[in-house]
Amino acid sequence: MKKFLLALLLPVIAAAQSTPGYTVSGNISGLPDSTQVSLINGFDGSKVSGAVVKNGSFVIKGKVSGPSVYQLTFSGFKEAVDFFMFNDVVVIKGALNNINNAEIKGSYLQEDFIVFKKEVLPYRPQMQMLANAINPERDPAKRDSLLRIYNTVVSNAKNSTLKFISEKKTSPVSALTLAIMAPVFNNPVDVENYYTALAPSARKGSFAEALEKNLADAKIGMVGTQALEFTQKDVNDKPVALSSFRGKYVLVDFWASWCRPCRMENPNVVAAYNTYKNRNFTILGVSLDQSKPNWLEAIKADNLTWTQVSDLKYWNNAAAQLYRIQSIPANMLIDPNGKIIGRDLRGEDLERVLKSVLP
Repeated sequence: MKKFLLALLLPVIAAAQSTPGYTVSGNISGLPDSTQVSLINGFDGSKVSGAVVKNGSFVIKGKVSGPSVYQLTFSGFKEAVDFFMFNDVVVIKGALNNINNAEIKGSYLQEDFIVFKKEVLPYRPQMQMLANAINPERDPAKRDSLLRIYNTVVSNAKNSTLKFISEKKTSPVSALTLAIMAPVFNNPVDVENYYTALAPSARKGSFAEALEKNLADAKIGMVGTQALEFTQKDVNDKPVALSSFRGKYVLVDFWASWCRPCRMENPNVVAAYNTYKNRNFTILGVSLDQSKPNWLEAIKADNLTWTQVSDLKYWNNAAAQLYRIQSIPANMLIDPNGKIIGRDLRGEDLERVLKSVLP
């Protein structure tokens, strides 16, 4: 029986081993023999494989797990060739002194990549150049003028991105395009909708995986999403879980004793608590302190009578890390079902929202 099963498995194994990989062959004039050619993963910069130039040519063979951007570099020279491929047969011809115009054939995705580099990618340096000019500008009129130009470029970048991915729904280059141009949309939900509208064949490769992770991270703590669980110790070293407040409206308030804006905002938070604490509302304070005495002193001085927790790890506070908190004060309002219904509510905004949602 064992021999029979082995015989059945052999064809499957052989088939798996015979799955074709890639072949990248090139003839770049100006490259001396013995030059080391390296195939680099354009996503993470790691070396995939390599070869040595012989009689003016080289051949690199191997197998990759997904479609991506790859780059050929040549030892001793700054010139490089980038292209998009999967496990394809790629032929590159050109001259070292005119490498940007090298002819690349064979990858069925390369033509899409060329269109992306021509019609979409140029907007990135334009936006960066304008941002660099806007940030230090102090003249209101000049700043407004630059902002109008910037907004026009952003609008054009959005339109070009959407046009490209709508025309290339099956191409993994569309995932690359969204990954690189996602910042122009300012809304991860929109980007996710564009991404999920692509064909499954387009949602493959390192850039697709990175985009999916970035989208998942970006949605953490967004209004309309479920709050993520965390547990930290209170002032008496007793663990308190966020889920223990389920059934109430709870304001999770990130602050610290050393944070002056937080201390200035605390009277507004105290006023809100005193007004609504008997209407199914409470607050959970999460401190980014390091010193417990300073934390306790600030709680007493500011009359913060609700539950306070901290792991005393400063900006490495686990809850702050979980919710990607970059600055404080910061807060999120969570409804009785654990859904986030408000973010960074302060002063009159906090009062207005609480008044509208509390029974």
